[in-house]
Amino acid sequence: MTQRSPHPEDDGAPPSVSRHPGTVGEVFLVFLRLGLTSFGGPVAHLAYFRDAFVTRRRWLTEKAYADLVGLCQFLPGPASSQVGMALGLQRAGYPGMLAAWFAFTMPSVVLLVAFALGLQQAGDLAEAGWIDGLKAAAVAVVAHAVLSMAKTLTPDAPRATIAAAAMVLVLLVPNPFVTVAAILLAGIIGWFWLRPPQSGPRPEDAFPVRVSRRAAWTASGVFLGLLAGLPVLAAATGAGWAAMLDSFYRAGSLVFGGGHVVLPLLQAETVPTLVDPEVFLAGYGAAQAVPGPLFTFAGFLGASSTGEPSGLVGAAVAVLAIFLPAALLVIAALPFWERLRGSTSAQKALMGVNAGVVGILAAALYTPVFTAGVLEVGIEALVLAVLAFVALNSWRAPAWAVVIGAGLLGAVLL
Repeated sequence: MTQRSPHPEDDGAPPSVSRHPGTVGEVFLVFLRLGLTSFGGPVAHLAYFRDAFVTRRRWLTEKAYADLVGLCQFLPGPASSQVGMALGLQRAGYPGMLAAWFAFTMPSVVLLVAFALGLQQAGDLAEAGWIDGLKAAAVAVVAHAVLSMAKTLTPDAPRATIAAAAMVLVLLVPNPFVTVAAILLAGIIGWFWLRPPQSGPRPEDAFPVRVSRRAAWTASGVFLGLLAGLPVLAAATGAGWAAMLDSFYRAGSLVFGGGHVVLPLLQAETVPTLVDPEVFLAGYGAAQAVPGPLFTFAGFLGASSTGEPSGLVGAAVAVLAIFLPAALLVIAALPFWERLRGSTSAQKALMGVNAGVVGILAAALYTPVFTAGVLEVGIEALVLAVLAFVALNSWRAPAWAVVIGAGLLGAVLL
């Protein structure tokens, strides 16, 4: 008779995890490929990351990845970018963190800045067939990730119930703060309801943290100091660069959920003081057509600024300012998160959090991923999404190849 694993939540996970330190070049190349092919928004990005780092490269286990996603969902800022930063930090230290962020972010920044500089000559990308193909691929990628994570993180009735409840809550009350509340409630329910693991945390489930407590406290101080100090600096100097730093840093610091959630705050901060409403909407449309995090929309706004700085300098200031809070918060949170995971009570709560993450991803699979990728396009997009899912799930094709193939088919069929 086969002996069942004492960790049922990890049945089906990769049998071993790569523990040797990586190189900055390795991290850069992996994230550059993701930055060039990760279409579909933050939820799809998390699915691409899971395929790249859990399934294929085995940098960490399914449970460790879900724990990390749960942490980043709690933090303000772009959750998928913060997961990427943490993975780069785990693999190659602070240089790896910088390499992961730069490689994943810069492709979309370059495209959006180029669009900003040539806005008058650019056409409308919203109805392009290849864009619809990429949206259909995102449906398949997210569906595959939700199915795989559900098998390992919600293997029993209590955790499946927590996942379903989180999904229902997020669908019925679509608000980024509700998403954070759903994860918090899932952790509380797990703490009270779920049984503790049969043994302590496994070494392979640990997430090596190359951050000292001193560095964490320093990052916390810098984060809060800039949040309070930049408005004072902008008012005292009256300089355009200081005002831009303040606006984009605040946007990156106060938004939970990332992705489209940041758009209303960016609109309030930049229209009409930095850009005209028509320019803002044109950039938003273009942002849907590029891979990588939607926070790179800041590069378009900085480059399109009617004041100073603008162009390439404005884009650099805006992008650095909006992503800096995310990096500081990751550094500040990781050491305390890893130590907390060692207690039995925390492990029960994390079991609930992981189930909640599955439910939230399932909710996002429906909206905005399925609604935008299939319902708004038509039956042809559904066919393309099914084909992409079969390629991922049955043929084990890499996500980047599926994305490229779906884009090419979409250009022909949609």
